[in-house]
Amino acid sequence: MEPFIIGWLSILLVLVAVVIGIHISVALALISLVGLWMILGDAMIPIHMLGSAAFHGVFDYAFSVVPMFVLMGFLANISGAAEEAYDVTANMLRKRPGGLAIATVIANAVFAAITGISIASAAMFSRISLPSMIRHGYDKKFSLGTIAGSSILGMLIPPSVLLILFGIVARESIGSLFLAGIIPGIVLATVYSLGISIMVHFRPSLVQNKSNTNNDAVPESWKNRTALIKLAPILILVALVLGGIYTGIFTPTEAGAVGAFGTLILAVVKRRLTGQGLWGVLLETGYISSSILLILVTANMYSRMLTISCLPVQLCEYLGALSLPPVIIIVLFVIVLVLLGAILDSTSIILITLPIMLPVVGAMGFNLVWFGIVAILAIEIGLITPPFGMVVYAMSATLGADATVEEIFIGSLPFLLMMFLVLGLVIAFPILSLWLPGLN
Repeated sequence: MEPFIIGWLSILLVLVAVVIGIHISVALALISLVGLWMILGDAMIPIHMLGSAAFHGVFDYAFSVVPMFVLMGFLANISGAAEEAYDVTANMLRKRPGGLAIATVIANAVFAAITGISIASAAMFSRISLPSMIRHGYDKKFSLGTIAGSSILGMLIPPSVLLILFGIVARESIGSLFLAGIIPGIVLATVYSLGISIMVHFRPSLVQNKSNTNNDAVPESWKNRTALIKLAPILILVALVLGGIYTGIFTPTEAGAVGAFGTLILAVVKRRLTGQGLWGVLLETGYISSSILLILVTANMYSRMLTISCLPVQLCEYLGALSLPPVIIIVLFVIVLVLLGAILDSTSIILITLPIMLPVVGAMGFNLVWFGIVAILAIEIGLITPPFGMVVYAMSATLGADATVEEIFIGSLPFLLMMFLVLGLVIAFPILSLWLPGLN
């Protein structure tokens, strides 16, 4: 069997394995070993290569960025950062039509800058925002859609676990990717806010006009000045982490350590962290970090197998022979990512598709940092797309009988369309993602 045919079959087998429930790292390891065995004809060579991949795949100091930002996200949850961000913005926007929905978007954007995990944001704001919006007369599906859509900001606004993963797989600067995600993240939050205002203008029943007259969206004690003072530590922490990366004072790894330490101090000062809670956070950080690092080891092996199969080279030659405009090829890749996002989780999509797409994108002369933002946006659309929609199912699990999966998917539809709009803007205007990295 030709090596490139084995490469194509390996992709199909990985997709099937993940869909039927086999863990992505197990699927990548087994299929890589078998694929290399079939290509090279010797079972011992891929076994030795796996050992090499396990050592060199995560030996680099830069990989410690993973547990640092995961720890930062967990400590941010405990510190109450999400509740404070929501209370402040809700208080400031309480007289604006749809103010609580816009507050959810803004609070999610602030929270995204210290956690970077969409599912965590969705679960957190399902408990914080939904009861308040329902209590003030907001349509339930509209409220659920707002929470689901705005939680996507967690994977785009840095620090983002997916941007870290993309940087590792693509061998691109994580700092540059973080900077590249800032403006598209702000654009997406702005489009969401404008979209909410337009929906409320044409369908006042979505909020029943109560947001215009009800001044107690949050406790009266939350006066603007006091609220901003309470939000100041979060904003300082965000400025410290991202500013340190931008100015070159910190590497992304060092910034993760500074952020984790800062959120630890914040949680202790607010008396939100107990000894048992800290132990639980450390255990969860270890579980998630080891899982991610194991995935990176097996992804390294899978990437080697695809390279030896010559599949990326064959694909480059095939697409080049089609004489298609490069932007059309990018659009085709985006369509593939969106479709996969409807049935697979984000990490699996990155690890399965990037070893094939990146050589093609690089050969066409596109900037890989820009393509990283395009790819993350396309993949994140899948988080609220049926039938998989990990964010939707995370919200359903959090809310239990208070919301059905169908209600969340229906409410998310307008935000799904707005995400496609922003994705189109980022593709059409690369400067949105490349301007900040270009200044560094």
